[in-house]
Amino acid sequence: MTNIIDQKVIENRRHWVNKIKNCRGNFAEEAQKIENQLKEEIKQGGVNSLIAHLRLCGNIPECYGHDSSEEKLYSKYTDILLSLSYEAMGFKSLVFTERSDSADVEIFAPNFSFIADAKAFRLSRTAKNQKDFKIQAMDNWKRGKPYAMVVCPIYQLPSRSSQIYQQGITRNVCIFSYSHLALLLNFFTIKNNIVTEDIIQQIFEVISVLNPSKNALDYWFALNRTILNLSEEIEDLWKTEKQALIESTKIAKEEALYFLALERENIMRMSHDEPIKELIKLNKIDSRMEKIKSISENGLF
Repeated sequence: MTNIIDQKVIENRRHWVNKIKNCRGNFAEEAQKIENQLKEEIKQGGVNSLIAHLRLCGNIPECYGHDSSEEKLYSKYTDILLSLSYEAMGFKSLVFTERSDSADVEIFAPNFSFIADAKAFRLSRTAKNQKDFKIQAMDNWKRGKPYAMVVCPIYQLPSRSSQIYQQGITRNVCIFSYSHLALLLNFFTIKNNIVTEDIIQQIFEVISVLNPSKNALDYWFALNRTILNLSEEIEDLWKTEKQALIESTKIAKEEALYFLALERENIMRMSHDEPIKELIKLNKIDSRMEKIKSISENGLF
């Protein structure tokens, strides 16, 4: 079976990871540069190049330092991808680079608007709590808008029970994934006469009328069924995206494990045994690698 995500896409991912890591200028200027370069790449490669980014963007590279400038810039990179995705489907969108106490992205349709935020996590992150998903904060940041959306890597979302689903339903905050967004973009390219605004509004409305519950399966069943009911043609696209999700999870794990193995090797080349052992312990390399290996496609898509 031919891979959905080919080597060229993986190499382009590495190119962007390194590009962001090597940014040294003013944050706002670097974010604008990334947005301009992404727009140019998508202009040349078409919507498929944007979909390729969405499939691989959900994990923060392990080579970035915690709370570092490159980590913050990577977060802005995912916000820009979210904005460009909605623009590709006919919406208008704004990304805010230096703004606190508000959403990072605003999206506008002729008849409604909403705020959005793109989330990315390290695969080695052992525990995420509800505050990491900003559901309550997104509700507070609506400021008169009817809806909000948080877009996450689906393999990092709770697969059984979580308060984030109850909060999302109660507060009209749609928990979405990069896989679902890639699917809608694919659908838009083959049926460019569809009114994407109606589809997005339908998704928001389905979430808002669900019975408030922490049950992950109930939430994703309702959302997935809404999208699958759009057209018979979407089933084949769904299968494609399902395979892409399996591949992207594997690629993300290999990328993270490669870096941690390299980090451990660099530490082991140092002199003095005791400091070496303490460094390995301090960096929690073994436990981080075990966490990465445990990541799998969780059945929500």
